[in-house]
Amino acid sequence: MGERHICPIAWVAASSDLQRVVAETNGCMRRIRIGSGGTTSVVEMTDNPTLSTIERLELAADSGTGVTFVGASMAAEAGPVQVSWSEIHDDARAVGAALQARGLVPGDHVAILGPTSRELITIVRGCWMAGLASMVLPLPMRMGSLDVFIDSTRGRILHGDAKLLLIDELLADFYSPAEGDPPILPMKAVMPGATNVPTGDALEIPAHDPERLVILQYTSGSTSEPKGVMIPDRVLSANIDACAEAAELNSDDAMVSWLPLYHDMGLVGFLALPMTKGVDLVQAAPQDFLAHPGNWMQWLSDYRATATAGPNFSWVLATRALKRMKDLDLSHLTVALSGAEPVDPKAVDAFVAEASRFGFTAGGMFPAFGMAEVAIGGTFPPRRRGLVTDTVDRIVLETQRVAKPVEIHDEDELGLTARQLPLLGKPVPGLEMKVVDPETFEELPERHVGELLLRGTSVTPGYYKRPDATAALFHDGWLLTGDLAYVLDGELVLCGRIKDVIIVGGRNVFPEDIERAVGPLDGVRAGNVIAFGMEGYKGKESVVVVAEVRVSDTSGGLEEIRERIHHRTLEVCGLPPRDVMLVTPGTLPKTSSGKLQRAKCRDEYLNEELALIE
Repeated sequence: MGERHICPIAWVAASSDLQRVVAETNGCMRRIRIGSGGTTSVVEMTDNPTLSTIERLELAADSGTGVTFVGASMAAEAGPVQVSWSEIHDDARAVGAALQARGLVPGDHVAILGPTSRELITIVRGCWMAGLASMVLPLPMRMGSLDVFIDSTRGRILHGDAKLLLIDELLADFYSPAEGDPPILPMKAVMPGATNVPTGDALEIPAHDPERLVILQYTSGSTSEPKGVMIPDRVLSANIDACAEAAELNSDDAMVSWLPLYHDMGLVGFLALPMTKGVDLVQAAPQDFLAHPGNWMQWLSDYRATATAGPNFSWVLATRALKRMKDLDLSHLTVALSGAEPVDPKAVDAFVAEASRFGFTAGGMFPAFGMAEVAIGGTFPPRRRGLVTDTVDRIVLETQRVAKPVEIHDEDELGLTARQLPLLGKPVPGLEMKVVDPETFEELPERHVGELLLRGTSVTPGYYKRPDATAALFHDGWLLTGDLAYVLDGELVLCGRIKDVIIVGGRNVFPEDIERAVGPLDGVRAGNVIAFGMEGYKGKESVVVVAEVRVSDTSGGLEEIRERIHHRTLEVCGLPPRDVMLVTPGTLPKTSSGKLQRAKCRDEYLNEELALIE
């Protein structure tokens, strides 16, 4: 952070005539004592990686900051509700004591199924205070897929050895107990004030164990083989410290989030970080953003937010909303993080153009890379730099796997002959990266495309009870990300996922290129296009494009839309698509965090299960 390079653990409200700040050890717990009198000031504490998550929560509870619940699903009838981290902490201690009273011991896992709420945040914190790993489970994406939701939820609960399932009353009817399930309780049953819930004083703080799991984060995948990323105490602490330092977060920051807490960006990046660092947080529910994306921009303005985050599609929705808004102040926003899915430079530029009317500066954009296997943060750009891109020859990239820089003067050519790729910054402190040949693991020079590997303090030890998947995740101590990337001036540039690359006519075509080229076509729902490869005649791979469409006055009929998609795909990859499938809006398969599922879409295509539009 500038010349001081300090990453605070907590900011402690103290008197101006501060007599002492004494760290005392009581068992394994450190408490902060502050002298009395005078007005309130702020004390910054330098980073101490030896502190446990529990100690960090204890310290941050005294920071004088807190969380404000906003939006129709979170706020009270009278409006937003502001709660100090101290009050959340006291309630969480009672939750932890209640879980211990039910026989749970440090190292046990607790599954939690509920929407974003004060209760959910308090229970997650209560689990961590009692030395229990939280398993926040995804909510159903669509009500029509309830059977799949129940099967996948049960698969995660059983695979994760959850000793208890806490469920929101609104969801209880959707999940019926079955043989083998752990005990099931309403979330309210462990909250302060409920029957037999002890006070927070009854909480027994466990001894510090850096290897004890704090989070068991299940990634999107098949229900038969769920993969739970293990995040032990040491990994969570290391990544939170690294992200805070790389993003230059300090006591003046205010974070706004609507991200789901079952996703790593929401749970770690925008809950665990402010909750353990004592940073002010404005918390909304995902549904309140999705129902009215302009809400997000309004919250940023109302609370003078300095940091927020969302996947690429959310910035597209925000841009549309801004066109209809007025009287906002976005001048304080200096970390507008875009992550979780590929960053589209056109989407970023469009947002900047609209947001600049309200004081936002282009330097506030913050394209970053992260993954659950490093808790959340992998590479961050410098704060206030904004989006920087590398424009490369697309044919050379696809045929030679070399990022050859080119200049494009005709915007219409961009996407057909070139790719504009964002620089995603350098590894956060404690991590290192390299790009290697996926076959030989030989490190490649800059601008040569290969697989991204990571190593360092934020890396998971592996997948829970999946020795096969864990073994496949590492090579000589390096984490294999499965991402194709190259390095430029020490910064990461992502090209796509190895498993998704379509080999057509000797070219490595990235499905994102086709999807982004097709998305803006009239009649196509932008962001709702999937391209994948299929083995065709004589073993040659061909392309299938599946697009959600909506006929309008300007789009023409379905055949006209299909012809436009066919022609655009031919322009992008040089060969005509094998099939163009037009499907009903809202039916493309997506993960719980909203990412398109190409492999599942391919299966639905092969099994003739796509919801074709008539």
